[in-house]
Amino acid sequence: MMSNLKVPYLLTPGPLTTSHATKAAMLRDWGSWDDDFNRVTADVRAQLLTMAEAASDTYACVPMQGSGTFAVESALACATDPSGKVLVLMNGAYGKRAAQLLAMMGRRYVTLDKGDYLPPQPDEVATLLQQDADITAVFLVHCETSSGILNPLDAIAEVVRAHGKTLIVDAMSSFGGIPISLTKTPIDVLISSANKCIEGVPGFGFVIIRQTLLAAGKGRAHSLSLDLYAQWDYMERTGQWRFTPPTHTVVAFQAALDQHREEGGVPGRCARYTHNRDVLVKGMRALGFSTLLEDQWLSPIITTFLSPTDPAFEFKTFYAALKSRGFLIYPGKLTDVESFRIGCIGQLDAAVIEQLLSVIQDTLTKMGVSLFSESRSA
Repeated sequence: MMSNLKVPYLLTPGPLTTSHATKAAMLRDWGSWDDDFNRVTADVRAQLLTMAEAASDTYACVPMQGSGTFAVESALACATDPSGKVLVLMNGAYGKRAAQLLAMMGRRYVTLDKGDYLPPQPDEVATLLQQDADITAVFLVHCETSSGILNPLDAIAEVVRAHGKTLIVDAMSSFGGIPISLTKTPIDVLISSANKCIEGVPGFGFVIIRQTLLAAGKGRAHSLSLDLYAQWDYMERTGQWRFTPPTHTVVAFQAALDQHREEGGVPGRCARYTHNRDVLVKGMRALGFSTLLEDQWLSPIITTFLSPTDPAFEFKTFYAALKSRGFLIYPGKLTDVESFRIGCIGQLDAAVIEQLLSVIQDTLTKMGVSLFSESRSA
């Protein structure tokens, strides 16, 4: 763990604090078409399929340059039928972004908008699928980091399968940190990113997709650079990325995968993140803060706290004070209430969380913010 707080801990949903080993992997330069780098790409793709428990004869792993949204856009373009309709399940910014992407592609869609802090329920999804036979695919954000909510993936997946529809899962902030098995859960498309729970650095996302669905996506892309099928086809034929890859990011990600495995894989990482969250939530409530979500919906990825009502509290001042002490938190992303978010992922442990809690208490005292006499829950 880092001890020099001059380089702040990133308590965000990614980019996040990475290990020295991951940083060190970026010190070497790589030829983007060289066989050595091609072997790294092939190894990363294979390891991701294994982590997802996705059979290599059924699924393909396709990395895509850019942020996670680039990967989401490429997946939606490939996996949604231009003549079909997508049901977008939303309870935050990333469900809304998926709807915006579909609109820009000219795809038809309908939404189930649950607001900021409620999950879509399986029976609601079933009702919508029964009522609208034109729906061909369902889009779900597994962990919506706008609020930190963990949506009921397994139950919704069973409903989608029962109705014979395609399930597209944005697992950007959950894959690698929360168990997901494509052998056990009927997911057709899973999308994530290098700089989340696997603790790599930004630069690419990846799509794990059924090969039959990938093949059906040939020619559907609205973009040259975001054509998922063309990316996969070129990689299969040459071992190379179609356009210049983020070489240093890919090699750093391979190092991060090694560390992920050494920690005990997904179960080991989930255990650390969950402990981080438990220490954080208990400590913040002891200070008098309220969580936006009820305990049953709290993810081990990021937690949203309601801002104090005391007029002395001002987020920019609070943020700057924490930053000066070595901690970067995240502003809120809610529409109705003032809030802020604190992430539990990255190279963080309970000792770091305890340091943060001490700094928060000291900062509020210096700001003259009255602490609540007792904790409240949303």
